Amino acid sequence: MTTPRKIRVAIVFGGRSSEHAISCVSAGSILRALDPDQYEVLPVGITREGRWVLSGDDPSTFAITGRTLPEITAASGSGVVLAADPTATELIVREPTDGFSSLAGVDVVFPVLHGAYGEDGTIQGLLEMAGLPYVGANVFASAAAMDKEFTKKLALAEGIPVGPYAVLRAGVSLSEADKERLGLPVFVKPSRAGSSHGITKVSDWADLDDAVATARRIDPKVLVEAAIVGREIECGVLEGEAGGTPEASLLAEIHVGDHDWYDFEAKYLGGGRYDIPADLPAEVTRQVQEYARRTFTALDCAGLARVDFFVTADHQVYLNEINTMPGMTPTSMFPLMWAATGLEYPKVVDRLIRTALRRGSGLH
Repeated sequence: MTTPRKIRVAIVFGGRSSEHAISCVSAGSILRALDPDQYEVLPVGITREGRWVLSGDDPSTFAITGRTLPEITAASGSGVVLAADPTATELIVREPTDGFSSLAGVDVVFPVLHGAYGEDGTIQGLLEMAGLPYVGANVFASAAAMDKEFTKKLALAEGIPVGPYAVLRAGVSLSEADKERLGLPVFVKPSRAGSSHGITKVSDWADLDDAVATARRIDPKVLVEAAIVGREIECGVLEGEAGGTPEASLLAEIHVGDHDWYDFEAKYLGGGRYDIPADLPAEVTRQVQEYARRTFTALDCAGLARVDFFVTADHQVYLNEINTMPGMTPTSMFPLMWAATGLEYPKVVDRLIRTALRRGSGLH
């Protein structure tokens, strides 16, 4: 009797966005979670310059050490390119001295890339062209969820409440009418970024220009959002195992501790804490979970998402944003919420891979 072939998973991580380091940490966590008896893993890192390399598979090399963040560089491994033949499902390793060798038979790609050039539909389009199944949302859903402007527009079309906001495209300043409409304080953020990079809380209009300049270092399109006084609530969503209605996790409430808001430091370097499940009335919990599922469906998501909300003192619920490839680090809310719901991290990763294999690539 022959032994069944292991599922060959290419984990793609790192990337060109400002969230490079968190992507590396997420990849390390996924490496730890995959059962070596079921999966053969190909860790493919992308440098900040965009070079693809076949890296080592030691998860400890992708961890945050103290305050030092991990990084993929050209020295991390041999160069990798996709096969030119979309029926080959191959990755090609380019050795400096020995030429090319094939990593044939890649079954599925886990693109654990956060932010631009990864979570925004770019790598999803590349994988579709290569005919490779992959974990997570398709090209459209990835692009729409990454762009906070269009997330809000699609949510509003489905009757999901969002807070007041204004969009500043390149060369545009906030009008006096918008200042009056939004009031102070406001949050100024890149339209297409995550992990709280480039976000500034503005409590004085004199500080607005500097905040916009900070956001535009990441994205020329900037959102200015009215600050909603409320609790920060998050919900994990998974695609139904056989399609159909997506599933919602228990909710998490974020407490920022000594931080003014849930910034990068509070998320990944300590200082923030959370409650799972969030202490909310049952009807409010159901409302948040329903909005999370509806947002997932409205954007045509697949695989997974983390949907973030504000809940006010009078229990009004407002959508904040959706992440189609949320952080998968040891301190990330998505795996923590599902663990509390009864689905431990290895089972979440296994389900995501098998859902992607069932779905395949292209239109179905």
